[in-house]
Amino acid sequence: MDTRRSILLVVFMVSLFLLWDAWMRQSATGGPIVSTDASSTAQPAAGLPLSAGAVTAPSVSATDATIPQPSLRPEQGPGLASTDESIASSAAVTAGDRIVIKNRDLELVIDSSGARIVKATLLSQQSNDYSGGFVRLFDDSMDSRYEAQTGLVFATPGGVSPPNHTIGFERLPLQGGQNPERELRLVAESGGVKLLKSISLSETGHQVKVVHTIVNTGADAITPSIYYQLLRNDRAPPGESSLYMTFTGPALYTDQGKFQKVTFSEIEKTNQSHVKTASDGWVGFIQHYFVSAWVLGNDRVREFFSRKVGEGFFAVGMIQPIQTIAPGAQQTHEAVLYVGPQEQRVLEALAPGLDLVVDYGWLTFLAKPIYWLLEQLHKLVNNWGWAIVLLTLIIKLIFYPLSAASYKSMAKMKAVSPRLVQIRERYINDKAKMNQAMMELYKNEKINPLGGCLPILIQIPVFIALYWVLLASVEMRNAPWILWINDLSHPDPFYILPVVMAITMFIQTKLNPPPPDPVQAKVMMFMPLIFSVFFFFFPAGLVLYWLVNNLVSIAQQWVITKRFNAT
Repeated sequence: MDTRRSILLVVFMVSLFLLWDAWMRQSATGGPIVSTDASSTAQPAAGLPLSAGAVTAPSVSATDATIPQPSLRPEQGPGLASTDESIASSAAVTAGDRIVIKNRDLELVIDSSGARIVKATLLSQQSNDYSGGFVRLFDDSMDSRYEAQTGLVFATPGGVSPPNHTIGFERLPLQGGQNPERELRLVAESGGVKLLKSISLSETGHQVKVVHTIVNTGADAITPSIYYQLLRNDRAPPGESSLYMTFTGPALYTDQGKFQKVTFSEIEKTNQSHVKTASDGWVGFIQHYFVSAWVLGNDRVREFFSRKVGEGFFAVGMIQPIQTIAPGAQQTHEAVLYVGPQEQRVLEALAPGLDLVVDYGWLTFLAKPIYWLLEQLHKLVNNWGWAIVLLTLIIKLIFYPLSAASYKSMAKMKAVSPRLVQIRERYINDKAKMNQAMMELYKNEKINPLGGCLPILIQIPVFIALYWVLLASVEMRNAPWILWINDLSHPDPFYILPVVMAITMFIQTKLNPPPPDPVQAKVMMFMPLIFSVFFFFFPAGLVLYWLVNNLVSIAQQWVITKRFNAT
């Protein structure tokens, strides 16, 4: 096998690996996800039932008083057939008063009907893919329904539902020292229980503190359970690329099962295998760059659930029992809702395993240290573009011995290339003798025909891990480099980087041994053009990495080849 064929084999294997990785990620999302139209911002009229996705509160199984069993059913709505008319009609959610609280980074809209958080706008994350110019994670538009819900579940006298996300809440005045811009108090009473719900934000950040105070106003002791759930449709967020796949869907973490992603298709087929009960952990929805997650501030047993609640709508959450509350007594339950970007250091400090929502796939063990190094370089130069350049140089330096071995092998092959052409022409009609003559030449010249490929193969996992670091890191969003590159997460607007990268690939092709086979020669000449077409639509940060990698490779190959020829 000559070097040209070896190079083609490497290219094929890398392409096959990337296709397999993309297929695995697409299958992890439960199949193709339809992009949403960001311009759709229609809101339901006040007093009318909300559209598909209104969910009944999880209910406690009568046979298991310790761990509540969720029972979620789709609600009646336009175009949505309910499986339980009585539940659908009695639990239909209607829009109430809208209350806004916000800090520097996050703006929330809370609906008094159910005290649901129905909108969450990330004020520090600009985006042209959303109306208003900022990323909107929670949304109440017809096509992008996504919200946070909480409430109580337990058997009440007369079967009256306790306060949950389907009944109306009233706004309470704030207490002394509370900030009306960042804090909100709501109350609802039903079934002999009063539920006070406090929602508050710090001056900055994306953490929402949610405190429930449960007051027993009845004559008998109660043992309620509290649920925290997230409702979302199965559509991809606006602006997603069709060239590379990222996971969108539920995820949870427990010490028992570690980080687990759950696909929409698994939920639909009811074959999800995630942990069902644990005394720790969180649950949430993840998408490219962003995450919403409920985190409980205790180590008591809770149940995790994931359910389909309507056509194209899914709910995930936790249910946790509350200690028995005597008549006139009360209990307080605290939780944190994170709604924001996948900033690893913030998520790592908030809850164990929450930083794993940054999806590096099966190469996480390599991607984590690469990201750490990239982060340290950013602290040094205060520019993510230059940090990528420095990171690429460091990785090339680490792998220089392998690269040198590869380029030396290519230089030897280039030196004997004319003799290989002669052998091919001499035995053009006898493949066996041609291969035998080539192998004898390799043996006499002490050339390993795979010597130029094996070092490259060893480096592939590292470069793929770096690829996913650059693709998954939210820090690349809106991060400028120089001149016209003002967002490393978007394609080069003038396609300059892809064109220059194609030129460097062409130069690399010329530095390699000339192909003895004309067909191989044509294939290799077209490779830079083919790759450049793909990179026209890739984020500028990824193209920058490949460009710097190519430039350094050209310099290394030129120096090593010159030294070899000098000897």
